[in-house]
Amino acid sequence: MRRTAAASALGRRAPGALVAAIALIAAGGCAATPHYSPTSTYYVGADGDDDNDGSSPGKAWRTLARAERVALEPGDRLLLEGGARFTGTITLNGSEAGDADRPVVIGSYGEGRATVDAEGTPGISVHNTAGVEIRDLHVTGDRAAYAGDGGINLYADRPGGGPIDHVLVSDVEISGFRAGIAVGSNEERTGFRDVTVRQAKLHGNKDAGLLTYGPKFEPRQPAFAHEDFEVEDVAAYRNAGDPEADDRHTGDGIILGSVRQATVRNSTAHDNGARSAVTAPSGPVGIWAYDATDVLLEHNTAYRNHTRSKVDGAGFGFDENVSGSTMQYNLAFHNDGSGFYAYTRVVNGAHTDNTIRYNLSSDNGRRLPRFGGLAVYGHDVRNLRMYQNTVVMTVLEDGRSGPALRLMDGQRGVTVRNNNFITDGSPLVLADEGLTAANVLVQGNNYRAPQGQWTAQWGDWSFTGLKAWRAATGQERLQGQPVGLTVDPCLAGGELPDVDSAGDAHLLAPDCAALAGKGLDLQALFGIDTGPVDYFGQTVGSPPPVGAALPPVED
Repeated sequence: MRRTAAASALGRRAPGALVAAIALIAAGGCAATPHYSPTSTYYVGADGDDDNDGSSPGKAWRTLARAERVALEPGDRLLLEGGARFTGTITLNGSEAGDADRPVVIGSYGEGRATVDAEGTPGISVHNTAGVEIRDLHVTGDRAAYAGDGGINLYADRPGGGPIDHVLVSDVEISGFRAGIAVGSNEERTGFRDVTVRQAKLHGNKDAGLLTYGPKFEPRQPAFAHEDFEVEDVAAYRNAGDPEADDRHTGDGIILGSVRQATVRNSTAHDNGARSAVTAPSGPVGIWAYDATDVLLEHNTAYRNHTRSKVDGAGFGFDENVSGSTMQYNLAFHNDGSGFYAYTRVVNGAHTDNTIRYNLSSDNGRRLPRFGGLAVYGHDVRNLRMYQNTVVMTVLEDGRSGPALRLMDGQRGVTVRNNNFITDGSPLVLADEGLTAANVLVQGNNYRAPQGQWTAQWGDWSFTGLKAWRAATGQERLQGQPVGLTVDPCLAGGELPDVDSAGDAHLLAPDCAALAGKGLDLQALFGIDTGPVDYFGQTVGSPPPVGAALPPVED
């Protein structure tokens, strides 16, 4: 598994058409009046006339082609009539916009959203400029756009030009493109900075809902094309993938690549990847990052994401060359692959210092159970901390079962602590041969199998229970003393709750105090700040609980 980070080219065309390439890897309204006075406001209406001057709704132009003839200056607005459809594309190039304090606004006027119908082009294309805000629009593509274009396409290729400041995309719905929103650059440190995407629905696209990408990552001199991204309240769903793409992964939800300082919050990725290629070298994932640093994925949900290849289909992932990043307070359920994973294919020390904590994983590994619920793959994952997670796995209808915890060989400094692992299958833990305490430490977790005895598969050895496992491997020991629990976590939904929606997350919370305060004190013992609250926002004391949640507070 994974990952070339290459998504093959969307194509690079002259300004006025497509200006971006993927080279590597919610209701309507009207555009709000900015706090400044715009230089000019231009209108395009269904009953307009291209011989008008476009200065008011009553003097609106009729076509996007007419609007394309005007160079938009900082502070200008281009507004399309709400409820109407306009064929063509809107482009901004390096001689337009460009002022973060006085952005060009592209949006709707009147009631509802306008629709931009692209024909073999991006819907909105921004090339080598920023200071742009795109609001309150539907953007749809045709068959040609689905094959090779981004719906909202941001691309920078200015050599040595430095980052371009400020893009806002808000209240949009995008479908029918290769990628719903694509943000790319072919040069280090020359991409986009201060980019916000919020309240967006990205669906029915081929390769991805949202994608950022940049040039090839150089581990000896790490650099990133883009900086300071905020993704909030974005839904990426039914982005099906390409059944003919045997050279790359397709059908992803949200991908962050070549970016420094990025957050994905309160977003969802679901039902993606259903038509991804069987022969692809890797598969799609709901929400993930690669070639990135200082990424935060929090309060998101990923479910029913699929893969048709032999790998991936996960809910959340930190992939190759991710560092200093955190996944927390996320929910993953019913994905084909693992709920949460860390992976790197190459040995270069660039996948390091990441944290996976306070997440809920329920019944993942539906198609690929061997990847388990919480997993570490690849060859060189370093200094990964996985703690305070709750993982539930149930046996599939065909009798196969996946582990709650999956560990592959080749890791360094991985710690797995204070997690709640529950399964009705066997083994509960699956680890490759050769893993030692120098590779991974498993300490202070709770293990539960409702049917009774559980097993830990450690290389060629299978252990029934903690005592034998401790004695043979040194796991679940701390300072020479035995740690770890095998108690009933008394989850609110029963020992194997059925989570079918984000609203069912409470079923994975304990209904008693069996594990409250029973975790290792990670702050006192290891200097790890475990955070102030659990998955549900309740204050975590010291010592913390085992698992992602405390019992609910009594009214």
